[in-house]
Amino acid sequence: MIKTRFAPSPTGYLHIGGARTALFSWLYARRHGGLFVLRIEDTDLERSTPEAVNAILEGMNWLGLDYDEGPFYQTERFDRYREVLQYLLREGKAYYCYCTKEELETLRGEQMTRKEKPRYDGRYRDYQGAPREGVEPVVRFKNPLGGEVIVEDLIRGNIVFQNSELDDLIIARADGTPTYNFCVVVDDMDMNITHVIRGDDHINNTPRQINILRALGAPIPQYGHVPMIQAPDGQKLSKRHGAASVMEYRDRGYLPEAVLNYLVRLGWSHGDQEVFSLDEMVELFDLSGCNKAPSAINLSKLIWLNKHYMKTLDPMHVARHLSWQIGQLDIDPSMGPHLTEVVRAFAERSDTLKDMAQAALFLYRDFADYDAKAASKNLSAAAEMPLRQVHEGLAALPEWRAESIHEVVKSVAETSGLALGKVAQPLRVAVSGAAVSPPIDMTLELLGRSKALARIERALAYIVGLHVGEN
Repeated sequence: MIKTRFAPSPTGYLHIGGARTALFSWLYARRHGGLFVLRIEDTDLERSTPEAVNAILEGMNWLGLDYDEGPFYQTERFDRYREVLQYLLREGKAYYCYCTKEELETLRGEQMTRKEKPRYDGRYRDYQGAPREGVEPVVRFKNPLGGEVIVEDLIRGNIVFQNSELDDLIIARADGTPTYNFCVVVDDMDMNITHVIRGDDHINNTPRQINILRALGAPIPQYGHVPMIQAPDGQKLSKRHGAASVMEYRDRGYLPEAVLNYLVRLGWSHGDQEVFSLDEMVELFDLSGCNKAPSAINLSKLIWLNKHYMKTLDPMHVARHLSWQIGQLDIDPSMGPHLTEVVRAFAERSDTLKDMAQAALFLYRDFADYDAKAASKNLSAAAEMPLRQVHEGLAALPEWRAESIHEVVKSVAETSGLALGKVAQPLRVAVSGAAVSPPIDMTLELLGRSKALARIERALAYIVGLHVGEN
């Protein structure tokens, strides 16, 4: 059975590159009826934090990437690592290295002077003497001296490494704690991982890990190294290029469906198709469709996808995510129109859920001031009489529905000899405080009778106040 894993280090948030790796691994397992494992690689005790672990779990949950096994924590497996370490030492496949830091620095300096690649020279590889007094040794893996490692990469094709280019890797530090490459090997072996899908920054780790797996007599997983994500200018991605963490995308008002669709297209394609439901991703995803070249982020594409999903997903589902944004504005969404109706009214005119929440704020909370430009243009003396007539007509409506509201506005425009916009636009500014909202009949229906009438009265008082000031 196919078994993939996502193995982040909890030294920060779940960044966008890590989320894409998780998605690709998840999709590969789901397409092939396999299992997906979450493993937290927290052996860097100084930098790993519980907050970062929570950020990873929160990001995975928000994206909907469920895992079949885990989360496993490497810090809970130290006894197992020590057991495998002792096996390698007993079998002569690993050894204690007593080099001091100063000796290694001297060696490095000499090699650089000779324009050689800096590397450990194996001086303790066959050491049979007594332990050096005052030196806490590290443990190094005895890498094969000859031959080659062929990584049959599922994305990049075969990559050949000469063992003579690989030095003897430290697999346990002087304090006894195991190192990253060693823990990964033991975990992949114990967890029966068949496919390792990860960023191509790990390519140089792969031959080392394969050699350790061979020394342990373990099956070798298949590897697929995904090119890194770059900034639009081709530079290394950083926070200044936009949201870095997955949860920042939530905070900025993107739907998880849009983020997943955006991520899957960063380095993978299926013909010219741009929009993929999660079911389609599972059905179509394969590593053969992955690009070998790096992908660049394109936030305009993400916005386009987000608008698509806000308009096409079930409004109830979109409303559930909008509720979080409304809550961030310290608003109780039960104190106004149902959020599904807000989604239906605002989806066409919003880029993100955050935009939508801000635009709909007037439906839940009275605004302090009118937009100055909108008020100057629309709340003039000429608007007073049409607004009074609209107020009178709306107050008399037996049923507060968009259709009947529209008829009132239309009737006032006709009897006043005005274009519909000359009535609707002052009315819009009166009830929303700004010049932009959904269609005025829909806006008033969402706002509700009592709020709408009260705000028209407020606008009339504002207009009268301007007259007083002018006189």
